[in-house]
Amino acid sequence: MARILVVEDELELAELIRRDLENVGHRVTVVHDGPAAVQSATTADPELIVLDVMLPGFDGLEVTRQIRHLRSTPILMLTARATELDKVVGLELGADDYLTKPFSMRELQARIGAILRRSDVIRNQSQPRETTEVIRAPRLRVDVLAHEVQSDGVQVSLTATEFSLLRLLAGNPGRVFSREYLLEEVWGDEVAVFDRTIDSHIQRLRKKLGGNGSAGDLIETVWGVGYRFSSRTLP
Repeated sequence: MARILVVEDELELAELIRRDLENVGHRVTVVHDGPAAVQSATTADPELIVLDVMLPGFDGLEVTRQIRHLRSTPILMLTARATELDKVVGLELGADDYLTKPFSMRELQARIGAILRRSDVIRNQSQPRETTEVIRAPRLRVDVLAHEVQSDGVQVSLTATEFSLLRLLAGNPGRVFSREYLLEEVWGDEVAVFDRTIDSHIQRLRKKLGGNGSAGDLIETVWGVGYRFSSRTLP
């Protein structure tokens, strides 16, 4: 069970999603426009946001941008526009996954479940234990149990997906991971996602870790294969 904020201006679809999610035990708040979505992201304290792109007030892309300035709540974006560019824009702004309309409630539940499982792993790791797991690299510190990341001594706020990616890469410096492997490890095999999804999240992760000469430069592209985390010394 989770607290889920549904942002959808099609009233019948919003009600259908609400009933379907409540039937499997989730606690659901529904709003219908951009400004209400940003406000509810704070007041309702959701554990996941299901967010339509086309909204009155301002659209879901702007909602995502504003929410990402406030918190790292996972966002599943709904879009009626099936072009890859639209999906990539949402992912680059900080959405964790997307679902193209029309969709089945079963697929919606599968994607929600996959996102919540990633978040649960992180929350469980943050519980007090006798030992701590800290990954250190040049200009980077990743506290796995506390779910805290510092780049050049400055704390960085990451989404659950971004944190999972960084932990996997930084925890295995020098190892090359294919896009297919990263997608399976981070997103799981319950849902279908495309290779550009991983590229968009890597770009956003690099940006959050800093500019040239920062820890973001340690995430290297291995052309034709995938990505690796380098342990080289930064200037």
